[in-house]
This record gives sequence, C-alpha cells and structure tokens, in this order.
Amino acid sequence: MTILFIATLILILYWAWEYRRHSRNVASIPIRIHVNGTRGKSSVTRLIAAGLRAGGKKTIAKITGTLPRVVLPDGREAAIIRLQGANIIEQKYIFRYAATIKPDAIVVECMAVNPVFQWITERKFVKSTISVITNSRPDHLDLMGSTVQSVTMSLANSIPKNGVCYTSEINQFSILKKVADSRRTKIHKIVPTDVTDEELSKFRYIEHKDNVQLALAVCAEAGVPRAVAMSGMQAAHPDPGALKKYQVEDRGKSIHFYNVFAANDPESTVFIINMVTGKLSGAERIIILNSRADRLFRSQQLIDALAEVEYDYLLLTGEIPEKVEDYALSHGVRKDRLFALGQPLTEEVYQKVWQLTKKESHVLGIGNIAGEFKYGAQIVAHFKHKIPKAHKGAGRG
Repeated sequence: MTILFIATLILILYWAWEYRRHSRNVASIPIRIHVNGTRGKSSVTRLIAAGLRAGGKKTIAKITGTLPRVVLPDGREAAIIRLQGANIIEQKYIFRYAATIKPDAIVVECMAVNPVFQWITERKFVKSTISVITNSRPDHLDLMGSTVQSVTMSLANSIPKNGVCYTSEINQFSILKKVADSRRTKIHKIVPTDVTDEELSKFRYIEHKDNVQLALAVCAEAGVPRAVAMSGMQAAHPDPGALKKYQVEDRGKSIHFYNVFAANDPESTVFIINMVTGKLSGAERIIILNSRADRLFRSQQLIDALAEVEYDYLLLTGEIPEKVEDYALSHGVRKDRLFALGQPLTEEVYQKVWQLTKKESHVLGIGNIAGEFKYGAQIVAHFKHKIPKAHKGAGRG
C-alpha cells in the first residue's frame, strides 16, 4: 500500500510539473490561433499561416485534416507520424516543439470532435488568443448532438475567455455570440464581401471566398495588411484534401474529376456538387461515394443529401459498399444508375467511369478519403496521375 501511495504521489507531481512546463511553452508564443468548425478547418489553418508568414511573422501551423502535418516557418511541411489513433495530447508536443524555435504565432487546427475534448483542447492545451470557427453544419451528430444548434454549442467550446473570435457562420451566429459574450470575448461575423473572382483564380486549387475572407480578417487582427496576406495565401501549398479539378483526355473522351472528399458534411457536399454541376448540359454527372466501415451513418447522410442534386450515376467504393447500396436502394436510388464496386484496383474504378462517359463527364469524389487503405486518397491519386505530365501545370490541380 505504501509503495502504491508513493507511486501515485510521484505520478501526480509529474503531471503537475508537465502541465506547468506546457503552460510556459504556450505563454512563450504571443499569437495563438485555434481553428475549429465543421468544414474548411484545414484550408483556413493553412491560409492564415501563409498570410502571417508573408507578413514577416515567424509562424508554425499544425493541420489535422486529410494528412496530419506541421507547417514550418519557411513553409516546408513535416508529416505527423501516429503509432496509434489521433489523440489530443498531440497538441502538447506541438507546443513543446514550437517553443524551441520561438515563433511569433502558432495556428492550430482543432482535432477534437467530442465536446468535452474540444473544451479541454482549448482551455488546457491551446489557450488561444484568437479563436476561429469556420462554420457550423450538421456533421458528427453521433458525438455533438442531433441538431445543428447542438453542433454549434459544441464548436463554441473553443471560444476562449477574454479573447477575440472570428467566424463565417451566419445562421447560428447568435448562439456563438451568446457564448462569446459570456466569456467576455469579442466575436466578429465575417462575410465574403471583397474577395474577387480574379483573386481566387490565382490560387492553384478551388478555394472558397468564405475561407479566404475569414483568413484575411484573422491576419489583419495579427497586423498583416490585406494585400500582403493575400499574396502569401495564393502562393501557399493547398491541403491534400482541398477541392481540386483534374481533367483527363482519354480515347476521345473528356473526364473532369473533382476531389470533394474534404466536404465532410451533407450540406457542404450538396453545395459543392451544385456549384460544379449546376449549369452542365450534355455531360454525364458521376458521383463516387467512398465509405468507411466505422462511418456508415455518414454515408447514409450523403445518400439522403444526394436527393437534392442531379446526377446520372452513383459508384459506391470503400469498405461497406453493400450496406450503402442497400440503404440507397431502400431510399429511392434507381438500381440502373447504382454500381457497388468496393475496393478493386483503382484502375477498375477509372475504367468504369470511362465506360459510363459518352463524350464528357464530370466526376465528384465524396465521402471518406481515408479508411483502412486510404482508398479515397488512392482514387484521387489515380485520376491525378492519368493527366499527361505536359498538362499537369495547367489550370487548377
């Protein structure tokens, strides 16, 4: 019993010492930006970091999205190797490393979904001076509650005390403002009023005005002029999950593939599909829905959402195509436009798209990009590498 008591005491003292060390690491970084939200967190994290770097601020960024990354002050990236699954304790080690290079700013993407872990991440690990909430959409309803209001309350856990918060969320802004006011934090609602199409055309991928406007506002809060921040953002590397278009010319057919995997909620997915295909005529619209065994509910949500868009064919790939197919058929998807492919060689997926294409098709990859074999990422890579090298520098993607 005495040995157990001593061991417990030593462990408690170690935890106290470790937390004090972490608090010193956090306090050593003047600008701490915590990015949360349903969609666009990774992109906004990268945009803010790029804008700050362009403004001469030594900045380190940590991205949790499609592929976990640390973006160094010179723009180079280092992969985060996880021996097990994602864990919020990761944030402590990022701050430990950051403190060694003494940055002016750190931009951290929130990696927690559970509301309690979101609160812990903000209050104990990041302690942000600037909070960012991209938007609030109905996603992760199994963890954050069954309504968009409950999702908003969960995301609000990353709003600090006595700080400042920027958000592009409009519909649920009143909830966020109520929480911010209770914490004596000034909250700003940002809408895309002055980001031009010409400015967006200079990005190497398809970026959203909301994301750019939000990132510009945060950079301005940190003292970086708009023109300087915009230039840095346009030159930055996109997230691997960013919306990109790859155009393949093959045997007299033109195939346009869009990586929409990062739009991980039904509302965002529908918005992007309609944005891409809304004005198309005379071309096949093909959707590839990639599923994960532990995310059946998300695939079902996307099937429901597809009732709001026009498409010609639906290809089901990933780990549980049969379950998704059963759900789709029971919810009105016609059998003659549905193909359950599973996880064959990605060339087979491509050949199926080619067969379904008469002259021109627009193909959208949605659902989960990861999974046991990162099959969604494999699909993206396959379409990308179908582009002749001479044409890869043209256009976006």
